[in-house]
Amino acid sequence: MVNKTVALVGTPCEIMAASKIQHFTESPIEFKIGLFCMENFSYSYFQALLLEYDLTMEEIEKFRIEKGYAFMFLKNGQKMKIPLSVAKKVVRKNCNICVELTSETSDISVGSIGSDKGWSTVIIRTDAGLKVINDAIEHGYIEAKDLTSTQLNLLNKIAGNKIKRNFENIDTREFKARPVLYQREISDKTIFREISSANFADLKGNVIDVGACVLCGACEYICPENIITIADSKPRKRGKCPEDCHACFAVCPRTFIPTNLRNDNSNNLGDYQKIVTVRSAKNYHGQDGGVVTSILDYLITYQIVTGALVVDTKEDSPWKPVAKITDDIDEILKASGTKYAVCPVFKPLKDYTEDVI
Repeated sequence: MVNKTVALVGTPCEIMAASKIQHFTESPIEFKIGLFCMENFSYSYFQALLLEYDLTMEEIEKFRIEKGYAFMFLKNGQKMKIPLSVAKKVVRKNCNICVELTSETSDISVGSIGSDKGWSTVIIRTDAGLKVINDAIEHGYIEAKDLTSTQLNLLNKIAGNKIKRNFENIDTREFKARPVLYQREISDKTIFREISSANFADLKGNVIDVGACVLCGACEYICPENIITIADSKPRKRGKCPEDCHACFAVCPRTFIPTNLRNDNSNNLGDYQKIVTVRSAKNYHGQDGGVVTSILDYLITYQIVTGALVVDTKEDSPWKPVAKITDDIDEILKASGTKYAVCPVFKPLKDYTEDVI
């Protein structure tokens, strides 16, 4: 018998959900690769915005956001750009209360900020993360060098700016009686008491209805009765919650955070062991340096995990994200690159059973 385990690639909110799933339950999530993330866009609203520029999703080969613009590299070889000041009007509203840039509860965090073109910045946070990076270097999957102080200062500055801006948004929401539970610094004892009396109705009132849902799908995945489903817009419940079940409220990344997972907002980058700049030594070309693809290849090849939980795009809806679990490096390569929209990333875990012959 083989235990099925996964390496999850996700944004800060998705990584927090994974960390809460690990904290409260038995989980197949073995390794967490967090992505740097400033914000995500509503897929449908972004489609509408593109029409203002006479563009459609079908025409776009690659997205990239940098230097104050959303760049669209078109299949015909042209490049178009939209000022971020314009694109921000289709940012998902829950992103405005996120005070993490670098996925602080991951094993390693990966992003382009601070690194030269063709390289990625990697923040190593856990012993498991350090071992994977060192072993991947030793086995020829990646190469690494130190980040310069100037590069580190840039990363720290951008992370600090996001924290400052979005704490102001949190204060505004709280003033208008729209709760932001995940940033409340309360004891684990109080958290346990709050969770013990909460169910989907509380999740709906405190997260979903106030526009704080990140659409990660943790609630759908963890529901023991399979009565929570997620369409494109938000989680919905069809049926009656079992008595004394609090699972959906517990694992949501926008409800109360246990003290061992809580962000240290005095440190813009969270706790870490080491920061390096990395690129693939296997000639993988991803968003920046092919690092995530190379690490997933290493994890699967050396059977540290049995699959990678990644976000690809739907075949019939260009750039519409869809989560999948795969151990096929070609599928992982196909899914590489940021989608800039969200999907229920935990959905594939529902059928990912604990044991298989």
